[in-house]
Amino acid sequence: MQKKPGKPGPRKPGRNMHVALTHQIRIIGGVWKRTPLAVLDTEGLRPTPDRVRETVFNWLNHLLDGAWQNVSCLDLFAGTGALGFEAASRGAARVLMVEANTPAVRQLEATRDKLHAEQVSIVRGDSFSTAQNLAARLGEARLADARFEVIFLDPPYHQDWLAKMLPVCGKLLAEGGLVYAESEHALGSETPPDWLADWEVVRADKAGMVFYHLLRCRKPA
Repeated sequence: MQKKPGKPGPRKPGRNMHVALTHQIRIIGGVWKRTPLAVLDTEGLRPTPDRVRETVFNWLNHLLDGAWQNVSCLDLFAGTGALGFEAASRGAARVLMVEANTPAVRQLEATRDKLHAEQVSIVRGDSFSTAQNLAARLGEARLADARFEVIFLDPPYHQDWLAKMLPVCGKLLAEGGLVYAESEHALGSETPPDWLADWEVVRADKAGMVFYHLLRCRKPA
C-alpha cells in the first residue's frame, strides 16, 4: 500500500523492526468486538479475512454450544493473532499463539498487553517444532489436561504444511476437538490425500481463493 502524499509513514512498532503497519483488521465478536488488530507489512503474513472468520466462529459457536469458557485453543502460525484473539474475545479459557516472525510476535505481545488478555500466551518459534514439543510433553502427569479443544492451522500455502502438521495436531487435540485449516485447495474431494485419511471434514467453504475447513480426527489421541 502506498503512503498518501503529505502524510508521514506509520511509526515502527518496536526497536529494530524494519516493517510497517499497512492496514488493520478488527475482532468480530465478543468482549473486544471491533478492536483493531495491526497487520504488519511482512512477507507471508496473511490474516484470515473478516468474512471467513465470521463464518468459522459461527460454526465453532454452534459445535461448541457456545461454551467457550471450557475451550483451550492453539493458534499455530498465529500471524496477526486474528483467530486466537477472536477466540479469547469470545471467552476461551486459554489461547496459546505460536509465531516465528519476531516483529509479528512483538505486535502480538503489544496487542495482548493492550487488551489485558491474561488467558493468551505467546511463543516465538517454529510451529512444527513447538507442536512436536507440546505433544511430547503431554505424557507428563502435570500436563494431562493440556490438550486443546480447538487448533487454528493457517500455514503458508504451497509448502505442504497441512500434511506435516495434521498428524501432530491429532496428538494435541482433546477428545472431539476440532482443527480449523486454511488451504489453497479444497480438502473434501472424492479422492482425499493419504494424510487426510484420519480426518473428517466437518464443515468447509470457500471465499475467493481461500478454502477453509473444520476437521475432526477419526482416531482419538
